[in-house]
Amino acid sequence: MDIYLINLARRPDRLAEMQIQAEKLGLALTRVNALDARDADVSSVDRWFQADGPLGEIPRGDKCCSLSHRQAWSRLVASGAAFGAVLEDDVVLEDGAAFALGGTGWIPQNIDLIKLEHYGPPGQSVLLSDFTDLGQGFRIARMRSRHTGAAAYILSRRAAEMLLAIARFDLPVDHLLFNPNNSKIFARLKPWQLLPTVARQQDFVGDKSDIEGWRKGLRKFNLTYARRELIRFGYDLKLLPGQLALLATGRARFTRVAKD
Repeated sequence: MDIYLINLARRPDRLAEMQIQAEKLGLALTRVNALDARDADVSSVDRWFQADGPLGEIPRGDKCCSLSHRQAWSRLVASGAAFGAVLEDDVVLEDGAAFALGGTGWIPQNIDLIKLEHYGPPGQSVLLSDFTDLGQGFRIARMRSRHTGAAAYILSRRAAEMLLAIARFDLPVDHLLFNPNNSKIFARLKPWQLLPTVARQQDFVGDKSDIEGWRKGLRKFNLTYARRELIRFGYDLKLLPGQLALLATGRARFTRVAKD
């Protein structure tokens, strides 16, 4: 399975660190040149995005990040392979990553998208159902609630083709893939969560995430910010009845995704 590593040309430090991690695990990385928000043509970037979306305006850094993931999806489709993995260059791979990224034989049939990472606080729990034992201490379960972050995941060629068919994005890539509250394509992708996770996004090399600076202006508290948060809350409430039904019938449960 090809592992596509999204990396900015001006971040050779992160590329070097990721190569060290991969070599220790016996993995090979295929670099994807990330689109840099500092010098990307604004009009060329914006044509891929709706002017507004469920989460409001998408910062330029997130737009460029999303288009970088799109490059990886294109590479997967062009390769003809059944599956590919996508990594961002600020992710820490744990020992179990060799199992998850070393081949595709463990992936159950009819699964198109698998989240490998833990994103959020240490005790992050996600509503999951359909738990399946994979052996070697791993399970997989279908995601029923939001668990964003797109630093480490596996997708099928079919999923990549679905994503490439989107003419204009209305969400950043991690919400597009892993947020059922407002992603139109989530129900078609039916993402699953690997348990325990084998990756964690972390600012372990150099400065913080290169897209953080583009988000600051949109996080200032004002009427626009308040409106955006109210809209987000409304989207969160839409799925609540279904989630409560899954919980009440025992078909799903909140589960910690990271190792203890």
